[in-house]
Amino acid sequence: MDAVSSSDYRVMDKIIVLIGAPGAGKGTQARLLDERRGIPQISTGDIFREMKKADTPLAKEVQAIMDAGELISDELTYKIVQDRTARETGAYILDGYPRTAVQAKQLEELANEQRKEIQAIEIDVPKEELIKRLTGRRSCPVCGEIYNIYSKPPKVSGFCDRHPETELHHRADDNLESVATRLATYEEKTKPLIEYYKASGRLTKVSGEGELEQIYEKVSSVV
Repeated sequence: MDAVSSSDYRVMDKIIVLIGAPGAGKGTQARLLDERRGIPQISTGDIFREMKKADTPLAKEVQAIMDAGELISDELTYKIVQDRTARETGAYILDGYPRTAVQAKQLEELANEQRKEIQAIEIDVPKEELIKRLTGRRSCPVCGEIYNIYSKPPKVSGFCDRHPETELHHRADDNLESVATRLATYEEKTKPLIEYYKASGRLTKVSGEGELEQIYEKVSSVV
């Protein structure tokens, strides 16, 4: 059996919380850490999408709330995250949770229950760059591949490289006005979360500017 490095031991008992504004690339970095280092990415967005099709009491409760157009409470979101992360015996990455200081305190309970430490990583990108990334973002409805007309255009304008006959999708809320509102909301809601982890010495800030591989190296080096 191969020897396990001390850094691998440190990773085994962590809950890695990725924090970043819309467009910061936290989902991409979580996916790369999953693929390259085997640390599972747990996205609350993916969980909610799965629950739309699942046939469990918890899923039905979530479906009823979403069908009614109501917001899912912090308590129910915590139950959902608790249920999903119970499958993980080692470290994992949380993408999209917690979003507020209230949820962060709930996550402390989960970490204690699972006997894991929490490490928060903030991917920091200037507002001007975030606006450019979001308004220029396009995605493939078939494979989910993300493009950007400014920094990562497809080979043929408006069409996916992997699915050449598929036209790329531009989200309705990826316009300047909506993006500005989303970023302002993020800053208002997430600032207390950042301060919460900073106060306990568990926050590492990483620059989200530069090439994808450069950002990955910076994120991976602090995990």
